[in-house]
Amino acid sequence: MTQTTEPELTGVRNFRDVGGLPAAGGGRTRHGRLYRSGHLAHATAEDTAFLGSLGLHTVFDFRNAADIRLDGPDVDLPGVRHVNLPLNDPAEGKEFWKLVRDGDIPTLRSLLGDGKAAARMEDSYRDMILNRNAEHSRVLHALADGGTPALLHCAAGKDRAGLTVALALLAVGVEREAIETDYLESNAQHRRYRVQRGEQAQGGTSPEVMELLSPLFDARASYLGAAFDTIAERWGGIDGYLREALELSDATRERLRAQLLDG
Repeated sequence: MTQTTEPELTGVRNFRDVGGLPAAGGGRTRHGRLYRSGHLAHATAEDTAFLGSLGLHTVFDFRNAADIRLDGPDVDLPGVRHVNLPLNDPAEGKEFWKLVRDGDIPTLRSLLGDGKAAARMEDSYRDMILNRNAEHSRVLHALADGGTPALLHCAAGKDRAGLTVALALLAVGVEREAIETDYLESNAQHRRYRVQRGEQAQGGTSPEVMELLSPLFDARASYLGAAFDTIAERWGGIDGYLREALELSDATRERLRAQLLDG
């Protein structure tokens, strides 16, 4: 199925087809080959029917065990290969996110104020580039070797899925500006993750709490930039990173282009 217009999904946030993006040499990414979204745990029957109509080969779920306990497992899509591939450690941020859900304002202020929240996000992107090479390599090899159409998702579909999609697009020569534009679409209000707050949350949805948390739920160019800068600093650029860190041969990249690009 070729999806050229965005559907209105009720229980799945931040879904979109990563098609139509310009690539080097005049090509564009193919519609109906690579999708991205937030988790599928709350998909309605109508959402599930739509996802089932896409002809998906693989769903990559980048959530860890704590994420899945919080939101629930993905809905079952018959005939679709489901791969759970956590892109951060199961215990990472567990206590921190408890503070978020409990709305502990003084502690949140000390942890997130004065630019600390944005710095935390930039650090997480650097960490995924430096320490999740095996996982990113597995995804890109799978896409190259017939794993499409594929849906890549995490909890919000913004960070772990956003970065992995960006790497796949870089590997096939999509222009960096187009990658950034697609990434920043996660900021639309209807796309944003709905954090589950505890019943006794002190701050509730007060303006101060929302301001403190905003950098965590934003897609910011500086976050993606931190990842790209790390690639440049450590491997000299995307070609070196793909070859040395992700072990993508020229032949594999060519197969990936055939999967994801028109022409």
